[in-house]
Amino acid sequence: MQALYLQALDPIAETTADPNSYGFRKERATADAIAQCHIVLSNRGGARWIFEGDIKSCFDRISHEWLMAQIPMCQTILQKWLKAGFMEKHVLYATEEGTPQGGICSPVLANMALDGLERELRGRYPKASALSRKAKVNLVRYADDFIITGSSKELLEQEVKPLVESFLRERGLELSAEKTHITRIEDGFDFLGQNVRAYGGTILVKPSRKNVATFLEKVRGIIKASKHVTAGHLIVNLNPVIRGWANYHRHVASKRTFSRVDHAIFRALWQWAKRRHPKKPRRWTKDRYFETIDRRHWVFHGTVAGREEVIQPVRLLAASSMPIQRHTKVQGEANPYDPAWEPYFEERLGVKMAGTLVGRWTLRLLWKEQGGICPVCNQKITTATGWHNHHIVWRTHGGKDTIENRLLVHPNCHQQIHSQGLDVGKPRPAKGVREA
Repeated sequence: MQALYLQALDPIAETTADPNSYGFRKERATADAIAQCHIVLSNRGGARWIFEGDIKSCFDRISHEWLMAQIPMCQTILQKWLKAGFMEKHVLYATEEGTPQGGICSPVLANMALDGLERELRGRYPKASALSRKAKVNLVRYADDFIITGSSKELLEQEVKPLVESFLRERGLELSAEKTHITRIEDGFDFLGQNVRAYGGTILVKPSRKNVATFLEKVRGIIKASKHVTAGHLIVNLNPVIRGWANYHRHVASKRTFSRVDHAIFRALWQWAKRRHPKKPRRWTKDRYFETIDRRHWVFHGTVAGREEVIQPVRLLAASSMPIQRHTKVQGEANPYDPAWEPYFEERLGVKMAGTLVGRWTLRLLWKEQGGICPVCNQKITTATGWHNHHIVWRTHGGKDTIENRLLVHPNCHQQIHSQGLDVGKPRPAKGVREA
């Protein structure tokens, strides 16, 4: 039932959301929030002070009265969700405040409760005004974690903080005293696993020490728990963790961090190998499990069911299958439910696909499926002409990201499809078309 109502509620939430809110929203991610932080702080004469906000038990304490009065949906159903309670160890606990625990609608309800803070700040400091340029107030929010920039510590303490506290009080919420700080940009701050800090006037974003420590603790835990498994099985358990962490941090200045993490993983794997073969010499252990590619890169290898498996260190992943690349932030006003933004999100999808191995494989499959021909102009699609992804049934009309619902078209032809409302289907492949 929550999934059914969410289909109607989420488009409303997207339409009324703050432009710089990035958590639990379609087509947005933590990389967008980090990119926005870099933008507002790296501008000439940018803010030098940061208000690090954290809401105390946000999901558990949102006022039911506020939600009932403000959320545009059936009040009877909403009240049943909010008052349903939750079970823990066969005991029913009543819920007098907060959103449904574990409910798929909870993130959207929380976002709708917190949306409006950026409008409050813009009301106090209007955009493109002398007051705004002097105050340098900007909000970046991801779920219940947010930062607000300011030109001085006094402005954030005496003007911005009271405004935030008043906004939250209406919703039954309050700031966490332990996790809310006002920080100078030269001292840096952690946000979404990244550390943002000014070095000699240059804003640098890199993986935070806490995030790196948590990741290495997880890796060492997997290795420690794998004393009696084969090298191949250890690799199968470790690779998704290493690849996922490297993929998360590849958009920031992570080269030196990757190098240190590589060394830590190598040491942990070496200890695993030595414990497994305590009587073997170092040379034998090295030849059995490790292969040196060059002075900086190595791989740890083993087999599973006769198939060779390898661990590629973080730095090697970043240099090959996941190159470090800057993330292009989503436009603040972009709405995935608005047909006017359909071409924009299709273009972003094409860029995202070209940056991954699976995405490139999909592009190749689409190109070959339609014989390398654009279905609008019947001309060849090549690397020189470029291409865009187009959904036959628009995503704003319920279309999916499946290959059956997608085709490649020239960028100019893509504009014609959306501006003229053309109905385009998959063309028949032409025989003898060679790959461009």
